[in-house]
Amino acid sequence: MTPPEIVDSHCHLDFPDFEGELDQIIARAHAAGVRRMVTICTRMENEPKVRALAEAHAGVFYAAGTHPMRAAEDPMIRVEQLIAFARHPKFVGIGETGLDYHYTAESKSVQQHSLRLHITAAQETGLPLIIHARDADADMAAILTEGFKERPYSCVMHCFSSGAALAKSALELGFYLSMSGIAAFPKSQELRDIFAAAPVDRILLETDSPYLAPPPHRGRRNEPAYTAFTAKVGATLYGMTEAEFAAQTTANFDRLFTRAARPAQAA
Repeated sequence: MTPPEIVDSHCHLDFPDFEGELDQIIARAHAAGVRRMVTICTRMENEPKVRALAEAHAGVFYAAGTHPMRAAEDPMIRVEQLIAFARHPKFVGIGETGLDYHYTAESKSVQQHSLRLHITAAQETGLPLIIHARDADADMAAILTEGFKERPYSCVMHCFSSGAALAKSALELGFYLSMSGIAAFPKSQELRDIFAAAPVDRILLETDSPYLAPPPHRGRRNEPAYTAFTAKVGATLYGMTEAEFAAQTTANFDRLFTRAARPAQAA
């Protein structure tokens, strides 16, 4: 039986964990029903490599930004850079950007400045913003809301694992929550409850591979094919069949990432 189509909306195919295995990784993804994936560039110096990966594979698209944990170390992002990247037909989103006060709280002011620049790029290009948030819920909600009131933009809270208040703020702005393997961890019931309370038409799926592999692969390298395991959990949460949940999350992805056409239509 052919598995239903699902999309890995956030992975890192350029990371060394996948070196020399990319063709096999993508083949396994396709076999699991994952025929499209968005690979995320987290450092500007790596953009040419990530772009090349997207160009080489019909179902792979890419986004770029400066990860908040790199914001104080790397050159500050320029809005013009991101606008220039957006001219590429396979560039589909801005980021990942955001705030991480868990590991890099000492650079919070720099992270906030970087985040605001990425928001401006999303507003200018019309492409969705891709947000990383960790231990920064109040500031994240405030900055996203402030930017949205100035000029609306679209956004996904990637690998959402924050609190209910930030989920509520994001959903009220019309944003999306992305479900990663964390939602499948046995001790993540509180997170599953947050997802279950959210509208199913605002949910995306992702791996964040090579990190956060869902059971039964937890503790090992994650890869796009494993989106299917998280999708099973999501279907149960919403009382849907796996095929129904796959179709819904794929439609959600298409609505947000309007440039990431199905492979038959892809550039």
